[in-house]
Amino acid sequence: MAAVDSFPLLLREIGRSCSSYIETLALVGAFYIAKTCLIVLGNTYTLIRVHFIPRLVGKADLVKLYGKWAIVTGCTSGVGKAYANELASCGVNVILISRNREKLEAVAKELAESHRIETAIVVADFSAGREVYPSVAKALAGKEIGILVNNAGVFYDHLDGFTNLTEQHIWDLINVNIAAANMMVHLVLPGMVERKKGAIVNVSSMSCIHPSPEMTAYSASKAYLDHFSRALYYEYAPKGIFVQSLIPGFIFTKMIKHVSLFTKESLFVPSAEEYAHQAITTLGVAKRTTGYWPHTIMLMFGRYLPEWLWFWGIKIIHLSEKRRH
Repeated sequence: MAAVDSFPLLLREIGRSCSSYIETLALVGAFYIAKTCLIVLGNTYTLIRVHFIPRLVGKADLVKLYGKWAIVTGCTSGVGKAYANELASCGVNVILISRNREKLEAVAKELAESHRIETAIVVADFSAGREVYPSVAKALAGKEIGILVNNAGVFYDHLDGFTNLTEQHIWDLINVNIAAANMMVHLVLPGMVERKKGAIVNVSSMSCIHPSPEMTAYSASKAYLDHFSRALYYEYAPKGIFVQSLIPGFIFTKMIKHVSLFTKESLFVPSAEEYAHQAITTLGVAKRTTGYWPHTIMLMFGRYLPEWLWFWGIKIIHLSEKRRH
Protein backbone atom coordinates (compact mmCIF):
# COMPACT_ATOMS: atom_id res chain seq x y z
CA MET A 1 0.00 0.00 0.00
CA ALA A 2 2.89 2.32 0.87
CA ALA A 3 4.37 1.66 -2.55
CA VAL A 4 1.05 2.55 -4.23
CA ASP A 5 0.73 5.74 -2.16
CA SER A 6 4.30 6.77 -2.97
CA PHE A 7 3.88 6.55 -6.77
CA PRO A 8 1.90 9.83 -7.10
CA LEU A 9 4.47 11.45 -4.82
CA LEU A 10 7.23 10.17 -7.11
CA LEU A 11 5.51 11.64 -10.15
CA ARG A 12 5.14 15.00 -8.38
CA GLU A 13 8.83 15.01 -7.49
CA ILE A 14 9.80 14.19 -11.09
CA GLY A 15 7.47 16.95 -12.30
CA ARG A 16 9.05 19.49 -9.94
CA SER A 17 12.58 18.57 -11.03
CA CYS A 18 11.62 18.67 -14.75
CA SER A 19 9.71 21.95 -14.57
CA SER A 20 12.91 23.99 -14.26
CA TYR A 21 14.32 22.25 -17.37
CA ILE A 22 11.09 22.84 -19.29
CA GLU A 23 11.12 26.53 -18.33
CA THR A 24 14.73 26.80 -19.51
CA LEU A 25 13.90 25.13 -22.83
CA ALA A 26 10.87 27.40 -23.23
CA LEU A 27 13.10 30.43 -22.63
CA VAL A 28 15.63 29.21 -25.22
CA GLY A 29 12.79 28.58 -27.69
CA ALA A 30 11.34 32.05 -27.09
CA PHE A 31 14.79 33.61 -27.59
CA TYR A 32 15.27 31.69 -30.87
CA ILE A 33 11.84 32.74 -32.17
CA ALA A 34 12.51 36.37 -31.21
CA LYS A 35 15.91 36.25 -32.94
CA THR A 36 14.38 34.73 -36.09
CA CYS A 37 11.64 37.38 -36.14
CA LEU A 38 14.24 40.15 -35.82
CA ILE A 39 16.28 38.65 -38.69
CA VAL A 40 13.18 38.43 -40.92
CA LEU A 41 12.19 42.00 -40.05
CA GLY A 42 15.73 43.22 -40.69
CA ASN A 43 15.89 41.44 -44.05
CA THR A 44 12.47 42.81 -45.04
CA TYR A 45 13.54 46.34 -44.10
CA THR A 46 16.75 45.95 -46.14
CA LEU A 47 14.79 44.62 -49.12
CA ILE A 48 12.46 47.64 -49.08
CA ARG A 49 15.18 50.21 -48.33
CA VAL A 50 17.59 49.00 -51.01
CA HIS A 51 15.32 47.87 -53.83
CA PHE A 52 12.03 49.75 -53.64
CA ILE A 53 12.48 53.14 -51.97
CA PRO A 54 15.22 54.32 -54.40
CA ARG A 55 12.98 53.42 -57.35
CA LEU A 56 10.14 55.47 -55.86
CA VAL A 57 12.39 58.47 -55.30
CA GLY A 58 13.64 58.46 -58.89
CA LYS A 59 17.03 58.43 -60.57
CA ALA A 60 19.90 60.05 -58.72
CA ASP A 61 22.06 62.70 -60.40
CA LEU A 62 25.12 60.51 -60.87
CA VAL A 63 27.14 63.25 -62.58
CA LYS A 64 26.69 65.56 -59.59
CA LEU A 65 27.28 62.78 -57.06
CA TYR A 66 30.33 61.16 -58.64
CA GLY A 67 31.62 62.82 -61.81
CA LYS A 68 31.27 63.21 -65.57
CA TRP A 69 32.81 59.94 -66.75
CA ALA A 70 32.23 56.28 -65.99
CA ILE A 71 34.32 53.28 -66.96
CA VAL A 72 32.68 49.93 -67.67
CA THR A 73 34.84 46.88 -68.36
CA GLY A 74 33.53 43.78 -70.13
CA CYS A 75 30.87 45.91 -71.77
CA THR A 76 30.18 44.57 -75.26
CA SER A 77 27.35 42.26 -74.15
CA GLY A 78 25.35 41.08 -71.16
CA VAL A 79 25.37 42.92 -67.84
CA GLY A 80 28.28 45.20 -68.76
CA LYS A 81 26.56 46.56 -71.87
CA ALA A 82 23.23 46.93 -70.04
CA TYR A 83 24.86 48.73 -67.10
CA ALA A 84 26.70 51.08 -69.50
CA ASN A 85 23.34 51.85 -71.12
CA GLU A 86 21.82 52.70 -67.72
CA LEU A 87 24.72 55.01 -66.89
CA ALA A 88 24.35 56.72 -70.26
CA SER A 89 20.62 57.20 -69.65
CA CYS A 90 21.61 59.15 -66.52
CA GLY A 91 23.74 61.51 -68.61
CA VAL A 92 27.10 60.01 -67.64
CA ASN A 93 29.77 59.84 -70.35
CA VAL A 94 31.05 56.30 -70.73
CA ILE A 95 34.49 54.82 -71.40
CA LEU A 96 34.08 51.28 -72.67
CA ILE A 97 36.89 48.77 -72.11
CA SER A 98 36.94 45.34 -73.73
CA ARG A 99 39.08 43.29 -76.09
CA ASN A 100 37.02 43.47 -79.32
CA ARG A 101 37.35 46.79 -81.15
CA GLU A 102 34.46 46.15 -83.55
CA LYS A 103 32.00 45.41 -80.76
CA LEU A 104 33.27 48.34 -78.70
CA GLU A 105 32.73 50.76 -81.56
CA ALA A 106 29.21 49.43 -82.15
CA VAL A 107 28.24 49.81 -78.46
CA ALA A 108 29.85 53.27 -78.26
CA LYS A 109 27.93 54.45 -81.32
CA GLU A 110 24.66 53.04 -79.96
CA LEU A 111 25.06 54.79 -76.60
CA ALA A 112 26.10 58.10 -78.12
CA GLU A 113 23.16 58.16 -80.52
CA SER A 114 20.57 56.96 -78.01
CA HIS A 115 21.53 59.19 -75.08
CA ARG A 116 23.52 62.07 -76.61
CA ILE A 117 26.54 61.51 -74.41
CA GLU A 118 30.26 61.31 -75.09
CA THR A 119 31.86 57.89 -75.36
CA ALA A 120 35.39 56.59 -75.62
CA ILE A 121 36.74 53.10 -76.18
CA VAL A 122 39.84 51.32 -74.93
CA VAL A 123 40.83 48.01 -76.44
CA ALA A 124 42.38 45.88 -73.72
CA ASP A 125 42.61 42.13 -73.20
CA PHE A 126 42.94 41.72 -69.44
CA SER A 127 43.90 38.07 -69.82
CA ALA A 128 47.27 39.31 -71.14
CA GLY A 129 48.24 40.41 -67.64
CA ARG A 130 50.13 43.50 -66.51
CA GLU A 131 51.29 44.57 -69.98
CA VAL A 132 47.88 46.07 -70.88
CA TYR A 133 47.65 48.63 -68.07
CA PRO A 134 50.14 51.29 -69.27
CA SER A 135 48.04 51.79 -72.43
CA VAL A 136 44.82 51.85 -70.36
CA ALA A 137 46.31 54.49 -68.03
CA LYS A 138 47.34 56.59 -71.03
CA ALA A 139 43.82 56.42 -72.51
CA LEU A 140 42.26 57.54 -69.22
CA ALA A 141 44.63 60.47 -68.66
CA GLY A 142 42.90 63.83 -68.21
CA LYS A 143 39.41 62.40 -67.68
CA GLU A 144 37.41 62.93 -64.49
CA ILE A 145 36.49 59.34 -63.70
CA GLY A 146 33.55 59.36 -61.29
CA ILE A 147 32.36 55.76 -61.58
CA LEU A 148 34.23 52.52 -62.22
CA VAL A 149 32.29 49.35 -62.97
CA ASN A 150 34.52 46.26 -62.88
CA ASN A 151 32.37 43.81 -64.80
CA ALA A 152 34.97 41.96 -66.90
CA GLY A 153 35.06 38.29 -66.00
CA VAL A 154 35.49 34.78 -67.32
CA PHE A 155 33.45 31.73 -66.35
CA TYR A 156 33.69 28.07 -67.39
CA ASP A 157 32.63 26.65 -70.74
CA HIS A 158 30.95 24.02 -68.56
CA LEU A 159 31.11 23.11 -64.88
CA ASP A 160 34.09 20.89 -64.25
CA GLY A 161 36.60 19.69 -61.68
CA PHE A 162 39.60 21.90 -60.93
CA THR A 163 42.19 19.48 -62.37
CA ASN A 164 40.37 19.49 -65.71
CA LEU A 165 41.01 23.21 -66.20
CA THR A 166 43.85 24.17 -68.48
CA GLU A 167 46.71 26.21 -67.08
CA GLN A 168 45.70 29.07 -69.40
CA HIS A 169 42.13 29.03 -68.08
CA ILE A 170 43.41 29.29 -64.51
CA TRP A 171 45.56 32.29 -65.43
CA ASP A 172 42.58 33.86 -67.23
CA LEU A 173 40.47 33.52 -64.07
CA ILE A 174 43.22 35.19 -62.05
CA ASN A 175 44.07 37.94 -64.56
CA VAL A 176 40.51 38.85 -65.56
CA ASN A 177 38.42 38.15 -62.45
CA ILE A 178 40.93 39.33 -59.84
CA ALA A 179 43.90 41.29 -61.22
CA ALA A 180 41.87 43.47 -63.60
CA ALA A 181 39.62 44.78 -60.82
CA ASN A 182 42.62 45.50 -58.59
CA MET A 183 44.55 47.32 -61.29
CA MET A 184 41.59 49.36 -62.54
CA VAL A 185 40.84 50.48 -58.98
CA HIS A 186 44.52 51.33 -58.53
CA LEU A 187 44.42 53.49 -61.66
CA VAL A 188 41.30 55.55 -60.90
CA LEU A 189 41.08 55.67 -57.09
CA PRO A 190 43.77 58.35 -56.53
CA GLY A 191 41.79 60.82 -58.67
CA MET A 192 38.58 60.02 -56.80
CA VAL A 193 40.29 60.57 -53.46
CA GLU A 194 41.69 63.89 -54.67
CA ARG A 195 38.18 65.05 -55.69
CA LYS A 196 36.65 63.47 -52.55
CA LYS A 197 33.95 61.71 -54.54
CA GLY A 198 33.54 58.63 -56.70
CA ALA A 199 31.95 55.20 -56.89
CA ILE A 200 33.39 51.76 -57.59
CA VAL A 201 31.17 48.80 -58.46
CA ASN A 202 32.79 45.37 -58.44
CA VAL A 203 30.59 42.69 -59.98
CA SER A 204 31.03 39.52 -57.94
CA SER A 205 28.58 36.59 -57.86
CA MET A 206 26.23 34.85 -55.45
CA SER A 207 28.52 31.83 -55.79
CA CYS A 208 30.82 33.65 -53.34
CA ILE A 209 28.59 33.05 -50.29
CA HIS A 210 29.50 29.34 -50.03
CA PRO A 211 32.33 27.23 -51.50
CA SER A 212 31.07 26.07 -54.90
CA PRO A 213 32.51 22.80 -56.22
CA GLU A 214 32.66 22.20 -59.99
CA MET A 215 33.34 25.93 -60.35
CA THR A 216 35.90 26.13 -57.58
CA ALA A 217 38.33 28.67 -59.05
CA TYR A 218 35.53 30.88 -60.37
CA SER A 219 33.64 31.08 -57.07
CA ALA A 220 36.92 31.65 -55.20
CA SER A 221 37.79 34.54 -57.51
CA LYS A 222 34.37 36.08 -56.88
CA ALA A 223 34.75 35.61 -53.12
CA TYR A 224 38.04 37.52 -53.38
CA LEU A 225 36.29 40.33 -55.25
CA ASP A 226 33.54 40.48 -52.62
CA HIS A 227 35.99 40.72 -49.72
CA PHE A 228 38.17 43.19 -51.62
CA SER A 229 35.15 45.45 -52.20
CA ARG A 230 33.91 45.33 -48.62
CA ALA A 231 37.34 46.11 -47.18
CA LEU A 232 37.85 48.90 -49.71
CA TYR A 233 34.51 50.43 -48.70
CA TYR A 234 35.54 50.79 -45.06
CA GLU A 235 38.98 52.05 -46.07
CA TYR A 236 37.76 54.81 -48.41
CA ALA A 237 34.20 55.68 -47.33
CA PRO A 238 35.59 58.35 -44.94
CA LYS A 239 37.26 59.93 -48.00
CA GLY A 240 33.97 60.22 -49.91
CA ILE A 241 34.31 57.08 -52.07
CA PHE A 242 31.43 54.63 -52.31
CA VAL A 243 32.43 51.02 -53.04
CA GLN A 244 29.80 48.42 -53.85
CA SER A 245 30.07 44.64 -54.03
CA LEU A 246 27.42 43.47 -56.49
CA ILE A 247 26.60 39.77 -56.00
CA PRO A 248 23.96 38.74 -58.54
CA GLY A 249 22.44 35.31 -58.97
CA PHE A 250 21.83 33.81 -62.40
CA ILE A 251 21.20 36.29 -65.21
CA PHE A 252 20.05 35.16 -68.64
CA THR A 253 23.18 35.85 -70.66
CA LYS A 254 25.42 33.75 -72.89
CA MET A 255 27.39 32.68 -69.79
CA ILE A 256 24.56 30.38 -68.60
CA LYS A 257 22.75 29.45 -71.81
CA HIS A 258 24.47 26.05 -71.83
CA VAL A 259 22.63 25.10 -68.61
CA SER A 260 19.33 23.38 -69.48
CA LEU A 261 17.66 24.58 -66.26
CA PHE A 262 17.77 28.13 -67.64
CA THR A 263 16.23 28.05 -71.09
CA LYS A 264 14.44 31.39 -70.82
CA GLU A 265 14.15 34.52 -68.73
CA SER A 266 12.12 34.34 -65.53
CA LEU A 267 11.56 36.23 -62.29
CA PHE A 268 14.66 34.70 -60.74
CA VAL A 269 16.70 34.63 -63.97
CA PRO A 270 16.22 38.11 -65.43
CA SER A 271 17.56 39.57 -68.64
CA ALA A 272 20.73 41.64 -68.40
CA GLU A 273 18.69 44.76 -69.19
CA GLU A 274 16.17 44.16 -66.39
CA TYR A 275 18.95 43.34 -63.96
CA ALA A 276 20.99 46.46 -64.75
CA HIS A 277 17.88 48.67 -64.61
CA GLN A 278 17.34 47.63 -61.01
CA ALA A 279 20.99 47.31 -59.98
CA ILE A 280 21.88 50.90 -60.80
CA THR A 281 19.24 52.19 -58.36
CA THR A 282 21.22 50.56 -55.52
CA LEU A 283 24.37 52.55 -56.36
CA GLY A 284 25.14 54.75 -53.37
CA VAL A 285 22.52 52.93 -51.28
CA ALA A 286 23.94 49.49 -50.43
CA LYS A 287 27.61 48.57 -50.12
CA ARG A 288 26.82 44.88 -50.66
CA THR A 289 23.76 43.77 -52.58
CA THR A 290 22.53 41.43 -55.28
CA GLY A 291 21.19 44.45 -57.16
CA TYR A 292 17.91 42.70 -57.95
CA TRP A 293 15.18 42.06 -55.38
CA PRO A 294 14.31 38.42 -56.27
CA HIS A 295 18.02 37.62 -56.02
CA THR A 296 18.08 39.28 -52.60
CA ILE A 297 15.32 36.91 -51.46
CA MET A 298 17.42 34.01 -52.79
CA LEU A 299 20.44 35.36 -50.91
CA MET A 300 18.48 35.56 -47.66
CA PHE A 301 17.76 31.84 -47.87
CA GLY A 302 21.13 30.93 -49.39
CA ARG A 303 23.12 32.37 -46.50
CA TYR A 304 21.46 29.98 -44.06
CA LEU A 305 21.63 26.86 -46.23
CA PRO A 306 23.95 24.14 -44.91
CA GLU A 307 26.92 23.63 -47.21
CA TRP A 308 25.84 20.09 -48.15
CA LEU A 309 22.53 21.43 -49.48
CA TRP A 310 24.33 24.17 -51.45
CA PHE A 311 26.64 21.51 -52.94
CA TRP A 312 23.61 19.39 -53.84
CA GLY A 313 22.07 22.32 -55.75
CA ILE A 314 25.26 22.79 -57.76
CA LYS A 315 25.29 19.06 -58.51
CA ILE A 316 21.76 19.35 -59.94
CA ILE A 317 22.90 22.19 -62.21
CA HIS A 318 25.92 20.13 -63.30
CA LEU A 319 23.77 17.09 -64.15
CA SER A 320 21.33 19.33 -66.04
CA GLU A 321 24.21 20.76 -68.05
CA LYS A 322 25.50 17.26 -68.89
CA ARG A 323 22.07 16.16 -70.12
CA ARG A 324 21.89 19.19 -72.41
CA HIS A 325 25.32 18.44 -73.89
